[in-house]
Amino acid sequence: MNRFSKEEKQELTDEQLQQLVEAVSATSFGKKFQHKAYFNRRLKTTGGRYHLGSHNIDFNPKVFEIYGENELIKVIKHELCHYHLHIEGKGYQHKDVDFKTLLKQTGGSRYVRPLVEQKPQSYHQYQCEKCQTLILRKRKINTQRFVCGKCRGKLVELSTHK
Repeated sequence: MNRFSKEEKQELTDEQLQQLVEAVSATSFGKKFQHKAYFNRRLKTTGGRYHLGSHNIDFNPKVFEIYGENELIKVIKHELCHYHLHIEGKGYQHKDVDFKTLLKQTGGSRYVRPLVEQKPQSYHQYQCEKCQTLILRKRKINTQRFVCGKCRGKLVELSTHK
């Protein structure tokens, strides 16, 4: 279902997105999408968002920029599941059986792939002077104030590990 060339892949307009959403709705759901679909650059970690009040859907353009049209179509199917089920008065939330069933039938994605680069977690490493217990912490602790939980000995920071 690749409709866009490499040059167009960088910039998909709101009009093209609207046409794509209408086409996916017709082919995968057999129903019309009669509201607005548009890109929203303010979305950071979510692929798309269905608005209950207006029935409009906004999408994160990074899904298309990073992963391409196929991943965007999976996100479109996910949001259309919310849309069609809500309009029909059925269970449209992630926890609802209706939603899970329709999502599986249409081949939509349950979760969007990561859109922000995740930095590796670093740990602060401490050791007790008395019992030699090794302690790993995500956050730095004040060694003047805190002591070992086992023996109440003094803690010494060894290093920060990634």
